[in-house]
Amino acid sequence: MSHIVFDADASYAVGVDVGGTKINAGIVDARGEVLLTRSIATQAAEREVPERIILAVEAVIAEFGSTAAEAMQEAVRLKGIGVGTAGQVDWEQGSIRYSSGLIPGYGGTPLKRLLQERFGLPVWVDNDVNVLALTERTLGAGRGVSNLLCLALGTGVGGAAVIDGKLVHGTWGGAGEFGHLSVDFDGPPCVCGSRGCLEQYASGTGIAKRMADKLAALGITEPAIDARTTVDRWLDGDPAASEVMRETFSALGSAIASLIHTFNPEVIVIGGGVAEAGEALLSEITREVSRRTMPSMLQGVKITPAYRGNWSGMIGAALQVWAYEKTGTAS
Repeated sequence: MSHIVFDADASYAVGVDVGGTKINAGIVDARGEVLLTRSIATQAAEREVPERIILAVEAVIAEFGSTAAEAMQEAVRLKGIGVGTAGQVDWEQGSIRYSSGLIPGYGGTPLKRLLQERFGLPVWVDNDVNVLALTERTLGAGRGVSNLLCLALGTGVGGAAVIDGKLVHGTWGGAGEFGHLSVDFDGPPCVCGSRGCLEQYASGTGIAKRMADKLAALGITEPAIDARTTVDRWLDGDPAASEVMRETFSALGSAIASLIHTFNPEVIVIGGGVAEAGEALLSEITREVSRRTMPSMLQGVKITPAYRGNWSGMIGAALQVWAYEKTGTAS
C-alpha cells in the first residue's frame, strides 16, 4: 500500500459507509465531491468486520496512491478518515457500543483506535444515519434548515435528528433509533427485544422475510428472494409483493407521522438501499404520511430522497473530518 502522510491542509479524506450488507469507501473532498470509490461485501457472518473495513480503506488509498504517483507525489496526503457505521456508536470514543445480529460480534469494537493505529491518521466514527444527516445539512435538502430528520432503509432501519441546527446524539450517541419505534405493539418480535418495530416492516431484511413468508403460505419456495426483487414485483403489479409493500408503507406512514408530531421538522430525508426504488416508493410513503398526520403539523414538511442516494452516507462520513476537526467531536 502507498505511503500515507497526515496533512491538515490536504484536500481529500477517506469516507467509509459500513452497512450490514456492504462497505462503501471513497476519497472525498471538502465539497463532498467523490474522486473514487470501492465497494466490498461486509460478509458479517463469515469475516471479522473491522478487517473488512481496513481492507476497503486500503483499496481506495492504494488506488488514490497510484493516481498521486502519476502526479509525481511521493506520498498519499490525507486529512483523515471518517466512518459512518451501522450499530450504536459511542461517538466520543469512536467505538461500537452495540450491534444487532445483522453484524454479529461487532459490538465492543474500538474502531477509531484500530483505524488510527493502522493508518496513522485522525479518525472520526459515528452512526451511519448521523453522517447521512451531515451530508444533507451540508449539501442536500437540509441546507439552511434547522430541523431535519433522516431515515435510512437498508439492511436495518436507522434514523437521525437535527434539531435547532444540531445533530442529536443523546447521552452517548444512541439517539435516533427510529427503526425501533413500534408500529404494532402486538407485531412480530424484533432483534431489539420489542415487538412490531418499524425495522420489521421497512428494512430490506424485513421486506425480504415477509415476502418469503407470503410466498411460502401460497406454497411457493423462492430461497433467493430479496427486497429488490420484492420492490420490482410490486412495481410490476404482483399481488403478493403489493401486499407486502402495502404493509411497508403503512408502517412507514405511522412511524413518520409520529416523528412529525414529536419533532415538528421542516424536512424528512429518506435514504438507504430500499429507497433506491425511487419516486414510486417516495410517493407512497408521502401518501401514507399525509393520511396519518395532523394537517397543522404536516403543513410545509418536505419528504425527499437522499442527496446522493446510497453514496450520501460515505460522503457524510468523510465530511466529519472537516466538520469536527477543531473540536474532535460532533456537535
